[in-house]
Amino acid sequence: MNKTVNINLANTLFHIDDDAYNKLRRYLESIKRSFSGTAGSDEIIADIEARIAELFLEKMENERQVITHKEVDAVIEVMGQPEDYMVDEDIFEDQPKMKETSTRRTKKLYRDIDQKYIGGVCAGLEYYLGIDALWIRLIFILLAVFTGFGLIAYILLWILVPEAATTSQKLDMTGEPINISNIERKVKEGFDDVADRVKNVDYQQVGNKVKSGSKTFFDTIGEIILFFFKIFGKFIGVLLIIIGASTLIGLFIALFTVGLFDAVNFPGVDFYEIVNTTGAPVWLVSLLMFFAIGIPFFFLMYLGLKILVNNLKSIGNIAKFSLLGLWLISIGTLFALGIRQAAEFANVGSVNIQEEIAAGNPSDTLLIKMKNSDMQYDRGDVRFGRMTFAFDENDNRFLFSDDVNFKIRKSEDGQIKINIRKDSHGNTTLKARERAKMISYGYTLQPDEIVLDDHLTTPLSNKARDQEVTTTIYIPEGKILKMDESTRGHVGRGIKNNRDYYRNDIIDHTWEMGEDGELKCLDCPEEKKSYDDEGGRIIINEDGVDIDIKDNSDSFKMKIDEEGIQIDAGEKSDN
Repeated sequence: MNKTVNINLANTLFHIDDDAYNKLRRYLESIKRSFSGTAGSDEIIADIEARIAELFLEKMENERQVITHKEVDAVIEVMGQPEDYMVDEDIFEDQPKMKETSTRRTKKLYRDIDQKYIGGVCAGLEYYLGIDALWIRLIFILLAVFTGFGLIAYILLWILVPEAATTSQKLDMTGEPINISNIERKVKEGFDDVADRVKNVDYQQVGNKVKSGSKTFFDTIGEIILFFFKIFGKFIGVLLIIIGASTLIGLFIALFTVGLFDAVNFPGVDFYEIVNTTGAPVWLVSLLMFFAIGIPFFFLMYLGLKILVNNLKSIGNIAKFSLLGLWLISIGTLFALGIRQAAEFANVGSVNIQEEIAAGNPSDTLLIKMKNSDMQYDRGDVRFGRMTFAFDENDNRFLFSDDVNFKIRKSEDGQIKINIRKDSHGNTTLKARERAKMISYGYTLQPDEIVLDDHLTTPLSNKARDQEVTTTIYIPEGKILKMDESTRGHVGRGIKNNRDYYRNDIIDHTWEMGEDGELKCLDCPEEKKSYDDEGGRIIINEDGVDIDIKDNSDSFKMKIDEEGIQIDAGEKSDN
C-alpha cells in the first residue's frame, strides 16, 4: 500500500503517491537552484511548474487519478534535467563565441496583440508570410471595399486564430527557438507578461547539445518530396477557402437582398410566387437554403484554413454540433416542403363545359379561328412551363398560359357542338377540380365561325399547376370546315384525315367531315410520286420524318414524329 498526498501545482490540485512526490519535489528544488540569481527566475520557475501541471493533466484519464513514478518520469523526460537550463555566459567571456547551432522553428500563425490596430491579424500575418503588415492591411481593405470578402476573412481569422499571449507563443509566431536564452532576451526587451503561462513548450529540447552530422542523399530526396507535398496541400487549402468563401458570400448576398429585404426585383421571387403552395414565405425558404448550402461550404472553408494554418483555433464541439443540428433541421424542413410541393402535382382534376351551335346554312363553310391575346395583355418574362404573369389595363396581376388546343371529331347527332375541358393538378382530385373551375377561358360560337381564345387565365392564388384547356369540336358528316392561320400551334393531336397530314399541316386547307370521322381534303395538291411506278416518298418538315418506300418486291413505310415511331412493313411480293 502506497501513501498518497495532495499537492497544489500551478493552482491545480493533484493526487500523487509519496515516492513520486519526493522525486518531483527534488526535481523542482534542483531547478530552483539552477536558476538562482537569474533575472526573472521566479516567473520562469512558475512557468515551468505550470507546464508540468499541464503535462500531468494531459496524461490523466480522470481528475481522481493518482500521479505515479511513471507520469513523473515522463514529465521529466519532456522538461529536461536541471543542468539543461544552466546558462552561465560569464564562464565563456574570454572564449570566442560559438556558432549558433539551434535551428529555427516552423512559424505558427498567431495574432500579434502587441502590434495590433484592431485584432492583431495583419501583424501576425506579417511574421507568418514575411510581408510588411502595411501591405496586408491594404489588401484586406481593398478586398473589403470591392468584394466584401476582406471583411469576412478578417473576422474569421480574428475568431479562429489564437493570440500570441505567452512567451512561447510569441516565439512560435516569429519562428525563434524556445530556449532559456531567448526567454531571457524577451524579458530584457520588456515583455511585461514574459512568463504568465509558458505553454506548449517542449523543454526537453532546451539546452540539448546539437550533434553535427551530414544528411544522406536519401534524406535530401525525402525532404524534397515532402516539400512538394506541402506545396500541394497548401494549394488545396487555398482552393477550398476560395470555393467556400465565394459560395458563402453569394448566399449571404442572396439571403439579404432576396430572402429578407426583397431589395431588388429578383426574378426568382416571382417564380417562387407562381409555384409555391406550401405556405412557407420566401424569406424562410431563403434562410433554410442558406443554412442547407452554406454550412457545408463553411466547413469546407474551415478545412482549408486548417490545412494552411497549423495552430488554427478550433471552433469547439458545441459550435460544430450546433451547426450540424441546424443543417439537419434545414435539410429536413426543405425535404418536407419539397414533398408537400410535389404532392400538388399528384392528381389531375377536370371540369367540362358543353355547348351547341345554332343550325345555320349547311352549305356554309365553318371557320375555326383563335383570338390573339398579344394586344389584350402585357405579359411578364418569368415562366413556369407555359405559365407566366400578365397584367390587365388596371395593372392587376394574374396567371396567363397559352396551353390551349382543340380537336375535331365527328358529331353523332348531326349538330355542331363543342366541349371545353379544363384540367389542373392538385394534391387531391377534389382540390384539382377546384383549381380547374377557377380557369377562365373565352370563346364565341356562330353558325359559320368558332372563335376560341388562344390563352387561359387564372388568379394568382390558383398557382401554376399545369393548367390547360382542350376544346373538342364535333362536326356533322358532310360539313365543310377550314382552320385559320391563327390556329397554328393550337391544333391538337389525333385529327384523322385522308392525307395523313399532321397537326399544323391541315391549316389553310378546306376539309369535309367524312362518314368514318376522317376529314377529306378538298383543295390539297396531288401527291407526286418520287420514283415513277416504283413509288416512294421522304417528307421532312416541322412535324417529323415520313418515309414511304415502295417497289415491285415489297413495301415499307416509316413515320417519325413527336408521337413516336410508326413502322409498316408490307408483305413481300412473289414476283
